[in-house]
Amino acid sequence: MSYSYEYPRPSVTVDAVVFGYDAGELRVLLIERGEEPFRGAWALPGGFVGLDEDLDAAARRELREETGIEPVLLEQLRAFGTRGRDPRGHTVTVAFVALVKLGDHSVQAATDAADARWFPANDPPALAFDHAAILQCARAHMIEAVRTRPVGFDLLPAQFSQTDLQKLVESVLGEELDKRNFRKKLHALGLLLPTGEYETGVPRRAAQLYRFDAARYASLLKEGFQFRL
Repeated sequence: MSYSYEYPRPSVTVDAVVFGYDAGELRVLLIERGEEPFRGAWALPGGFVGLDEDLDAAARRELREETGIEPVLLEQLRAFGTRGRDPRGHTVTVAFVALVKLGDHSVQAATDAADARWFPANDPPALAFDHAAILQCARAHMIEAVRTRPVGFDLLPAQFSQTDLQKLVESVLGEELDKRNFRKKLHALGLLLPTGEYETGVPRRAAQLYRFDAARYASLLKEGFQFRL
């Protein structure tokens, strides 16, 4: 079907900032572009929105096709539409943020992605398009989110130590936190359940493992509870 409009219209794309966490470091998933423009450069996974697609569906499809990742949660960040951001023409992209547990996903590049890898979120390679600005915006979003919502638990294994959680928060904030104050705030929230298990294979005293009490958090939200770390 052909279309005719009085005014030219920009194209619409989606880009996904996928964060993971490993070995004390926040990581971001990038693809190596296999086609022009910016062939061979690293970029956020994404692509054009189909005429019959919702934005969320397009973002999930591009992630699945280019990286093999299928996140449970995908949150819209904001739109980016600076003129000249895409050499193919005026293109508006809607960026999304996803959080995944690295151990639950196997990354595999496909379609127009030549490669897909995890990189340090705070020290990525040079990125195509305006993806450096999108990543910077997503990192700022994560800093706010980790302080005001229990998003950190979406990056950790089901069972974790208090030290694991503190290191995660520190990696997102980019700063060290006082251990005593952090644990005081953590326990005041009342959202950690002891599992009765301890770390294994560590060259120090094994720490107790916990899990996030999602049911209690959902109940507290109905009472006007505000998460603060």
